[in-house]
Amino acid sequence: MKCFSAACLVAGVLASNVAMADADLAKAKNCMACHAIGAKVVGPAFKDVAAKYTGQKDAEDKLTQKVLRGGSGVWGAVPMPANAQVSDAEARTLVKWILSLK
Repeated sequence: MKCFSAACLVAGVLASNVAMADADLAKAKNCMACHAIGAKVVGPAFKDVAAKYTGQKDAEDKLTQKVLRGGSGVWGAVPMPANAQVSDAEARTLVKWILSLK
């Protein structure tokens, strides 16, 4: 039983570190200049994005392209610019993290 509890604790810490690493990536790539996790800034809250795209099969691909190329019209009149400083892999990591937020 002690081994199981220790394994759960380690898994929780690792999952927490991954989530924090993705939040750190969002900060490093300047996503937090326009977005926050739980509140609208210039763009929508990441939790609102996750809620809007929950259950959509193509959400990860669609949002990855929006991160890379930018977009407009979905969340209002303010367009999201393209993010040339974000690689394809980083964009996908960010989108997976955003979609995991509840």
